[in-house]
Amino acid sequence: MESQRNISEFILLGLSYNQNVQIFCFVFFLFCYVSILVGNLLILVSIRCSGLFYQPMYYFLSHLSFMDICYTSCVTPKLIGDLLLARKTISYDNCMLQVFFLHFLGIIEIFILTVMAFDRYAAICKPLHYLLIMNKTRCHLLVLAAWAGGAVHSFSQFSMIILLPFCGPNEINHYYCDIFPLLKVACTDTYITGVLVVANSGMVALVTFVLLFGSYIVILFSLRNHSAEGRHKALSTCGSHITVVILFFGPSIFAYLRPPTTFPEDKIFALFYTIIAPMFNPLIYTLRNTEMKKAMRRVWCQRIF
Repeated sequence: MESQRNISEFILLGLSYNQNVQIFCFVFFLFCYVSILVGNLLILVSIRCSGLFYQPMYYFLSHLSFMDICYTSCVTPKLIGDLLLARKTISYDNCMLQVFFLHFLGIIEIFILTVMAFDRYAAICKPLHYLLIMNKTRCHLLVLAAWAGGAVHSFSQFSMIILLPFCGPNEINHYYCDIFPLLKVACTDTYITGVLVVANSGMVALVTFVLLFGSYIVILFSLRNHSAEGRHKALSTCGSHITVVILFFGPSIFAYLRPPTTFPEDKIFALFYTIIAPMFNPLIYTLRNTEMKKAMRRVWCQRIF
Protein backbone atom coordinates (compact mmCIF):
# COMPACT_ATOMS: atom_id res chain seq x y z
CA MET A 1 0.00 0.00 0.00
CA GLU A 2 2.88 2.41 0.64
CA SER A 3 3.79 2.30 -3.07
CA GLN A 4 0.29 3.49 -3.96
CA ARG A 5 0.20 6.59 -1.79
CA ASN A 6 2.52 9.28 -0.52
CA ILE A 7 0.15 10.96 1.92
CA SER A 8 -0.33 10.09 5.59
CA GLU A 9 -3.35 12.26 6.35
CA PHE A 10 -6.33 14.02 4.83
CA ILE A 11 -7.46 17.59 5.50
CA LEU A 12 -11.19 17.90 6.21
CA LEU A 13 -12.68 21.20 5.04
CA GLY A 14 -15.58 20.82 7.49
CA LEU A 15 -18.94 22.54 7.43
CA SER A 16 -17.95 26.22 7.31
CA TYR A 17 -14.98 28.60 7.44
CA ASN A 18 -16.93 31.19 9.42
CA GLN A 19 -15.79 31.26 13.06
CA ASN A 20 -19.20 32.25 14.43
CA VAL A 21 -20.90 29.47 12.47
CA GLN A 22 -18.35 26.99 13.81
CA ILE A 23 -19.02 28.05 17.41
CA PHE A 24 -22.77 27.71 16.88
CA CYS A 25 -22.27 24.28 15.26
CA PHE A 26 -20.05 23.19 18.16
CA VAL A 27 -22.75 23.99 20.73
CA PHE A 28 -25.55 22.55 18.59
CA PHE A 29 -23.84 19.27 17.70
CA LEU A 30 -22.57 18.80 21.24
CA PHE A 31 -26.18 19.07 22.40
CA CYS A 32 -27.24 16.65 19.63
CA TYR A 33 -24.60 14.09 20.57
CA VAL A 34 -25.44 14.22 24.28
CA SER A 35 -29.13 13.85 23.38
CA ILE A 36 -28.33 10.83 21.19
CA LEU A 37 -26.36 9.13 23.96
CA VAL A 38 -28.85 9.89 26.73
CA GLY A 39 -31.98 9.12 24.70
CA ASN A 40 -30.75 5.83 23.25
CA LEU A 41 -29.22 4.69 26.53
CA LEU A 42 -32.56 5.38 28.25
CA ILE A 43 -34.28 3.17 25.69
CA LEU A 44 -31.64 0.44 25.97
CA VAL A 45 -31.75 0.29 29.77
CA SER A 46 -35.55 0.62 29.94
CA ILE A 47 -36.08 -2.26 27.51
CA ARG A 48 -33.38 -4.46 29.00
CA CYS A 49 -34.62 -3.99 32.59
CA SER A 50 -38.27 -4.60 31.79
CA GLY A 51 -40.32 -7.38 30.23
CA LEU A 52 -40.32 -5.52 26.91
CA PHE A 53 -36.95 -7.05 26.00
CA TYR A 54 -38.66 -10.38 25.35
CA GLN A 55 -41.11 -8.86 22.87
CA PRO A 56 -39.74 -8.92 19.29
CA MET A 57 -40.60 -5.28 18.52
CA TYR A 58 -38.67 -3.95 21.52
CA TYR A 59 -35.89 -6.50 21.11
CA PHE A 60 -35.24 -5.02 17.64
CA LEU A 61 -35.68 -1.47 18.97
CA SER A 62 -32.93 -2.08 21.54
CA HIS A 63 -30.60 -3.15 18.72
CA LEU A 64 -31.56 -0.07 16.70
CA SER A 65 -30.73 2.18 19.67
CA PHE A 66 -27.36 0.46 20.10
CA MET A 67 -26.63 0.94 16.37
CA ASP A 68 -27.59 4.63 16.61
CA ILE A 69 -25.05 5.15 19.40
CA CYS A 70 -22.27 3.31 17.55
CA TYR A 71 -23.06 4.82 14.15
CA THR A 72 -23.14 8.44 15.23
CA SER A 73 -20.06 7.95 17.45
CA CYS A 74 -18.04 7.22 14.30
CA VAL A 75 -18.58 10.80 13.13
CA THR A 76 -19.93 13.21 15.73
CA PRO A 77 -17.11 13.32 18.35
CA LYS A 78 -14.59 14.00 15.58
CA LEU A 79 -16.85 16.69 14.08
CA ILE A 80 -17.32 18.39 17.47
CA GLY A 81 -13.59 18.38 18.18
CA ASP A 82 -12.69 19.68 14.72
CA LEU A 83 -15.01 22.68 15.11
CA LEU A 84 -12.56 24.02 17.71
CA LEU A 85 -9.53 23.55 15.44
CA ALA A 86 -8.27 25.76 12.65
CA ARG A 87 -6.76 22.79 10.77
CA LYS A 88 -8.93 19.70 10.65
CA THR A 89 -7.04 16.53 9.77
CA ILE A 90 -7.56 12.78 9.91
CA SER A 91 -4.89 10.14 9.38
CA TYR A 92 -5.10 7.84 6.38
CA ASP A 93 -5.64 4.78 8.58
CA ASN A 94 -8.39 6.44 10.64
CA CYS A 95 -10.04 7.67 7.45
CA MET A 96 -10.18 4.14 6.05
CA LEU A 97 -11.54 2.82 9.37
CA GLN A 98 -14.21 5.52 9.37
CA VAL A 99 -15.33 4.50 5.87
CA PHE A 100 -15.49 0.84 6.90
CA PHE A 101 -17.43 1.30 10.15
CA LEU A 102 -19.85 3.89 8.77
CA HIS A 103 -20.94 1.51 6.03
CA PHE A 104 -20.86 -1.51 8.34
CA LEU A 105 -23.04 0.09 11.03
CA GLY A 106 -25.20 1.99 8.53
CA ILE A 107 -26.22 -1.15 6.65
CA ILE A 108 -26.92 -2.98 9.91
CA GLU A 109 -29.26 -0.13 10.88
CA ILE A 110 -30.99 -0.32 7.48
CA PHE A 111 -31.51 -4.07 7.84
CA ILE A 112 -32.80 -3.73 11.41
CA LEU A 113 -35.35 -1.15 10.22
CA THR A 114 -36.37 -3.69 7.57
CA VAL A 115 -36.70 -6.43 10.19
CA MET A 116 -38.83 -4.11 12.34
CA ALA A 117 -41.15 -3.55 9.37
CA PHE A 118 -41.43 -7.33 8.89
CA ASP A 119 -42.23 -7.68 12.60
CA ARG A 120 -45.06 -5.13 12.31
CA TYR A 121 -46.36 -6.90 9.20
CA ALA A 122 -46.46 -10.22 11.07
CA ALA A 123 -48.12 -8.64 14.13
CA ILE A 124 -50.83 -6.81 12.17
CA CYS A 125 -51.45 -9.05 9.16
CA LYS A 126 -50.80 -12.46 10.79
CA PRO A 127 -51.80 -11.92 14.44
CA LEU A 128 -52.77 -15.56 15.09
CA HIS A 129 -49.39 -16.82 13.88
CA TYR A 130 -47.29 -13.91 15.19
CA LEU A 131 -45.64 -15.72 18.11
CA LEU A 132 -44.82 -18.63 15.84
CA ILE A 133 -43.39 -16.44 13.08
CA MET A 134 -41.40 -14.15 15.38
CA ASN A 135 -40.11 -16.72 17.85
CA LYS A 136 -36.96 -16.12 19.87
CA THR A 137 -34.68 -18.13 17.58
CA ARG A 138 -35.90 -16.34 14.45
CA CYS A 139 -35.41 -12.93 16.07
CA HIS A 140 -31.78 -13.80 16.91
CA LEU A 141 -31.21 -15.09 13.37
CA LEU A 142 -32.65 -11.92 11.81
CA VAL A 143 -30.32 -9.72 13.87
CA LEU A 144 -27.38 -11.99 13.02
CA ALA A 145 -28.31 -11.73 9.33
CA ALA A 146 -28.31 -7.93 9.64
CA TRP A 147 -24.76 -8.02 11.04
CA ALA A 148 -23.64 -10.44 8.32
CA GLY A 149 -25.18 -8.24 5.62
CA GLY A 150 -23.40 -5.19 7.06
CA ALA A 151 -20.08 -7.04 7.01
CA VAL A 152 -20.48 -8.17 3.39
CA HIS A 153 -21.46 -4.68 2.24
CA SER A 154 -18.74 -2.81 4.15
CA PHE A 155 -15.96 -5.19 3.08
CA SER A 156 -16.98 -4.77 -0.57
CA GLN A 157 -16.92 -0.96 -0.27
CA PHE A 158 -13.74 -0.93 1.80
CA SER A 159 -11.87 -3.18 -0.64
CA MET A 160 -12.54 -0.71 -3.47
CA ILE A 161 -11.38 2.33 -1.49
CA ILE A 162 -8.31 0.76 0.14
CA LEU A 163 -6.87 -0.11 -3.29
CA LEU A 164 -7.08 3.46 -4.61
CA PRO A 165 -3.81 5.40 -4.94
CA PHE A 166 -3.64 8.77 -3.14
CA CYS A 167 -0.62 10.74 -4.22
CA GLY A 168 -1.67 14.32 -4.77
CA PRO A 169 -4.36 16.57 -3.25
CA ASN A 170 -5.48 15.48 0.21
CA GLU A 171 -8.26 17.99 0.94
CA ILE A 172 -11.68 16.37 1.44
CA ASN A 173 -14.66 18.70 1.10
CA HIS A 174 -16.61 17.05 3.91
CA TYR A 175 -16.63 16.77 7.70
CA TYR A 176 -15.82 13.03 7.65
CA CYS A 177 -14.33 10.48 5.28
CA ASP A 178 -16.92 9.37 2.76
CA ILE A 179 -16.48 7.43 -0.45
CA PHE A 180 -17.37 10.04 -3.08
CA PRO A 181 -15.09 12.78 -1.62
CA LEU A 182 -12.27 10.22 -1.47
CA LEU A 183 -12.83 9.22 -5.10
CA LYS A 184 -12.44 12.88 -6.02
CA VAL A 185 -8.89 13.14 -4.57
CA ALA A 186 -7.64 9.74 -5.75
CA CYS A 187 -4.92 10.03 -8.42
CA THR A 188 -6.48 7.61 -10.89
CA ASP A 189 -9.62 7.27 -12.98
CA THR A 190 -12.36 6.38 -10.47
CA TYR A 191 -15.36 6.23 -12.82
CA ILE A 192 -15.76 2.45 -12.62
CA THR A 193 -15.27 2.49 -8.84
CA GLY A 194 -17.91 5.21 -8.54
CA VAL A 195 -20.40 3.22 -10.61
CA LEU A 196 -19.78 0.15 -8.42
CA VAL A 197 -20.33 2.22 -5.27
CA VAL A 198 -23.64 3.54 -6.64
CA ALA A 199 -24.66 0.02 -7.67
CA ASN A 200 -23.85 -1.24 -4.17
CA SER A 201 -24.80 1.44 -1.65
CA GLY A 202 -27.39 3.23 -3.77
CA MET A 203 -29.27 0.13 -4.81
CA VAL A 204 -29.21 -1.32 -1.27
CA ALA A 205 -30.79 1.89 0.04
CA LEU A 206 -33.33 2.11 -2.79
CA VAL A 207 -34.40 -1.56 -2.78
CA THR A 208 -34.71 -1.59 1.00
CA PHE A 209 -36.74 1.63 0.97
CA VAL A 210 -39.10 0.21 -1.69
CA LEU A 211 -39.55 -2.98 0.34
CA LEU A 212 -40.25 -0.98 3.49
CA PHE A 213 -42.67 1.33 1.70
CA GLY A 214 -44.45 -1.64 0.13
CA SER A 215 -44.74 -3.45 3.46
CA TYR A 216 -46.34 -0.44 5.12
CA ILE A 217 -48.83 -0.10 2.25
CA VAL A 218 -49.83 -3.74 2.81
CA ILE A 219 -50.10 -3.11 6.56
CA LEU A 220 -52.25 0.01 6.10
CA PHE A 221 -54.46 -1.81 3.59
CA SER A 222 -55.02 -4.69 6.01
CA LEU A 223 -56.09 -2.32 8.82
CA ARG A 224 -59.53 -2.00 7.23
CA ASN A 225 -60.51 -5.24 8.96
CA HIS A 226 -59.41 -4.11 12.43
CA SER A 227 -61.37 -2.32 15.12
CA ALA A 228 -61.02 1.43 15.60
CA GLU A 229 -58.83 0.89 18.69
CA GLY A 230 -56.68 -1.64 16.83
CA ARG A 231 -56.28 0.73 13.88
CA HIS A 232 -55.26 3.58 16.18
CA LYS A 233 -52.63 1.48 17.96
CA ALA A 234 -51.24 0.05 14.71
CA LEU A 235 -51.14 3.46 13.03
CA SER A 236 -49.33 4.95 16.02
CA THR A 237 -46.62 2.26 15.91
CA CYS A 238 -46.30 2.26 12.12
CA GLY A 239 -46.27 6.05 12.05
CA SER A 240 -43.18 6.05 14.25
CA HIS A 241 -41.45 3.55 11.98
CA ILE A 242 -42.35 5.44 8.80
CA THR A 243 -41.02 8.72 10.25
CA VAL A 244 -37.68 7.09 11.09
CA VAL A 245 -37.47 5.47 7.66
CA ILE A 246 -38.06 8.78 5.86
CA LEU A 247 -35.51 10.66 8.02
CA PHE A 248 -32.85 8.01 7.43
CA PHE A 249 -33.51 6.82 3.88
CA GLY A 250 -34.39 10.10 2.17
CA PRO A 251 -30.96 11.72 2.57
CA SER A 252 -29.18 8.35 2.14
CA ILE A 253 -30.79 7.74 -1.26
CA PHE A 254 -29.87 11.28 -2.35
CA ALA A 255 -26.28 10.77 -1.21
CA TYR A 256 -25.61 7.44 -2.91
CA LEU A 257 -28.14 6.86 -5.70
CA ARG A 258 -26.79 9.36 -8.23
CA PRO A 259 -23.77 9.87 -10.51
CA PRO A 260 -20.53 9.43 -8.51
CA THR A 261 -19.69 13.07 -7.80
CA THR A 262 -19.88 15.53 -4.92
CA PHE A 263 -22.23 18.46 -4.31
CA PRO A 264 -22.18 21.27 -1.71
CA GLU A 265 -25.48 19.94 -0.33
CA ASP A 266 -23.89 16.57 0.51
CA LYS A 267 -22.74 17.73 3.93
CA ILE A 268 -26.20 19.00 4.86
CA PHE A 269 -27.90 15.77 3.81
CA ALA A 270 -25.23 13.72 5.58
CA LEU A 271 -26.11 15.50 8.84
CA PHE A 272 -29.60 13.99 8.65
CA TYR A 273 -28.55 10.34 8.59
CA THR A 274 -25.47 10.67 10.81
CA ILE A 275 -26.79 12.99 13.56
CA ILE A 276 -30.36 14.26 13.16
CA ALA A 277 -32.14 10.92 12.61
CA PRO A 278 -30.32 9.16 15.51
CA MET A 279 -31.21 12.11 17.75
CA PHE A 280 -34.93 11.98 16.91
CA ASN A 281 -35.27 8.19 17.03
CA PRO A 282 -35.62 8.01 20.85
CA LEU A 283 -38.27 10.77 20.82
CA ILE A 284 -40.19 9.17 17.94
CA TYR A 285 -40.24 5.74 19.56
CA THR A 286 -41.09 6.90 23.10
CA LEU A 287 -43.46 9.87 22.81
CA ARG A 288 -45.94 7.90 20.68
CA ASN A 289 -45.51 4.55 22.41
CA THR A 290 -47.55 3.95 25.57
CA GLU A 291 -45.80 0.69 26.51
CA MET A 292 -42.39 2.29 26.18
CA LYS A 293 -43.38 5.25 28.36
CA LYS A 294 -44.79 2.91 31.04
CA ALA A 295 -41.62 0.80 31.02
CA MET A 296 -39.42 3.90 31.37
CA ARG A 297 -41.48 5.16 34.30
CA ARG A 298 -41.31 1.78 36.05
CA VAL A 299 -37.59 1.34 35.54
CA TRP A 300 -36.40 4.87 36.31
CA CYS A 301 -38.87 5.75 39.08
CA GLN A 302 -37.82 2.60 40.96
CA ARG A 303 -34.14 3.44 40.51
CA ILE A 304 -34.53 7.05 41.61
CA PHE A 305 -36.99 6.60 44.47
